[in-house]
Amino acid sequence: MEKLRVLYVASEIHPFLKTSEIADVVRQIPQAMQEKGMEIRILVPRFGLINERKNRLHEVVRLSGINISVGDEEKPLVIKVASIPNAKLQVYFIDNDDYFHRKAALLDKESNFFADNDERAVFFCKGALETVKKLGWAPDIVHCHDWMTSLIPLYLKTTYRKDPVFRNTKSVFSVFNTQFNHKFSEDLLDKVRMTDIDDEMMRPLRSADFEGFMRIGMEYADTVVKVDADYNDTLNRIFSDVENKKEVICSIESNDEYSEIYYNLINEAVSVG
Repeated sequence: MEKLRVLYVASEIHPFLKTSEIADVVRQIPQAMQEKGMEIRILVPRFGLINERKNRLHEVVRLSGINISVGDEEKPLVIKVASIPNAKLQVYFIDNDDYFHRKAALLDKESNFFADNDERAVFFCKGALETVKKLGWAPDIVHCHDWMTSLIPLYLKTTYRKDPVFRNTKSVFSVFNTQFNHKFSEDLLDKVRMTDIDDEMMRPLRSADFEGFMRIGMEYADTVVKVDADYNDTLNRIFSDVENKKEVICSIESNDEYSEIYYNLINEAVSVG
């Protein structure tokens, strides 16, 4: 049997950047799955807080040079890579001068949410999938973590569903307590839109806020994972809606449970096929 291929996509990973528990989760699970014999890739944004020299990031020229559309604009995609110390894991970093070179992650010096965080998320999600295409590496599972990756399940079910690299890919969406109060501009749907995506498919995003991003991730993912024990009212309301349509996995206590989720998704796909 071929190795299971799992792509992890997240906003951060320890030791390169840690602003929340996401960084620790995304550091732990991929290594555990690799030790179980799976083939792993990890993709995160190259936020300006990440010191390139200290962490020995270097550009992967053969993967860079793609332009990613965000609304009416096209932004150049730069891919960098570094290895996690004391682990046989490489991390690919999505970079762009306009979006990721400020010395901050999602908040400015006054702790205000950056107004263009929606564009940064769109660029990151589209850029991650284009990077995997250029790698020519077909993942069995794409495991997305938190709101900044929530567009990927939508894209996998629409624009990329017939692409040979993603034709058989299943998605997992892990939900964290990272709520923000910012409301994005009215042109959000125009920025998110890609081939084969109409306004009705993006209906969950019409609220243009945290709830919209989380709702679209949960609705389009093949499996939803509750990472925390307690969630706020907004997330609990979305969970209730989603649980009527698909299984929501609760109380993950061991790495074996993640492995089981992945193999169950693949086995379901084989049986349906």
